[in-house]
Amino acid sequence: MFDPPANPQRYDASLEEPEKDEAQTQQGIIEEILKISEITYKDGGHAMRGVHAKSHGIVRGELIVADGLPPVLAQGLFARPGRHEAILRFSTSPGDILDDDVSTPRGLGLKVFGAEGPRLPGSEGADTQDFVLVNGKAFNAPNAKIFLTNLKLLAGTTDKAEGLKKVLSAALRGLETVVEAAGGESATLKALGGSPETNLLGESYFSQVPIRYGDYIAKVGVQPSSAALKALTDAKVDLHDKPNGLREAVKAFFAGNGGEWDFVVQLCTDTEEMPIENAHKPWPEDKSLYLTVARLVVPAQDSWDEAHTPKTNDALAFSPWHGLAAHQPLGSIMRVRKAVYEASAKFRLTHNGCPLGEPASAEAVGA
Repeated sequence: MFDPPANPQRYDASLEEPEKDEAQTQQGIIEEILKISEITYKDGGHAMRGVHAKSHGIVRGELIVADGLPPVLAQGLFARPGRHEAILRFSTSPGDILDDDVSTPRGLGLKVFGAEGPRLPGSEGADTQDFVLVNGKAFNAPNAKIFLTNLKLLAGTTDKAEGLKKVLSAALRGLETVVEAAGGESATLKALGGSPETNLLGESYFSQVPIRYGDYIAKVGVQPSSAALKALTDAKVDLHDKPNGLREAVKAFFAGNGGEWDFVVQLCTDTEEMPIENAHKPWPEDKSLYLTVARLVVPAQDSWDEAHTPKTNDALAFSPWHGLAAHQPLGSIMRVRKAVYEASAKFRLTHNGCPLGEPASAEAVGA
């Protein structure tokens, strides 16, 4: 069942190599994210996340850590078998609320409760572990500096010509289809609106960038494992004239179905081939497979109640820096995320007046 690689790379702080001007890059990203937030707040009178603003469903479930994990996989949150309450938030990546036929990457925010152990700075006093995941195995930029360049371009399109975005998205989906037919995949095309119009519940989601995995280094993800979810992989969703078509599809599924995902881990075995600082380079799976360490189980439920879920959405915050020291985020993209996510959360708190605190339990969230 578990066949970890023979030579996993042990974590060492010297493996990270911050750029000299990384603080300036971080400040630039904060400014662009807040620019997006200011524009959307001015338009709608409500403060939203600077990225992954549109939620398509929030559900409660359980993370079940497997029994009998070998020592190299029994690390951090996964050190002991057990059951943990969890909250899942499905989203798409832009910072403005677009019709769903502007098809962009899908995200999954996962918050796990009962994470015991030394905490990351800024998350003391909580017992949650967050994982911020996207439906792709590599980030759309190698480092924070390049990401800032891309973000400036995207920020300039916020709230501009949605009709044009729809046309562009359709064209980019066509290009992405050609790329994938040739055996490839373009994170850039997908980020700009070329994501296939498929059901987001059939997607696999990944951290894209590495984290500490206790004594080791890994990327993590969740992959559909139940038959009902696997049937939705690559399943087309009609989003024409359905601005919230993805939310409707998620709601329709969970109204009568539960779902299960495998929580998977890819251990780093070679820091040259599996770099810490280059988030755009996929880690080769012939060197290290994704291995299942837990199951994520979500029962049938109402994934979007218009009277209550928007308030829940406002009150929730997800950050890879909310969690255990054993799962410290690594690399350029992850380092800048801490301050960027904090600035975005502060903007929402200041403008909406809705407290943003770590919930004590999934039940307390009322998803």
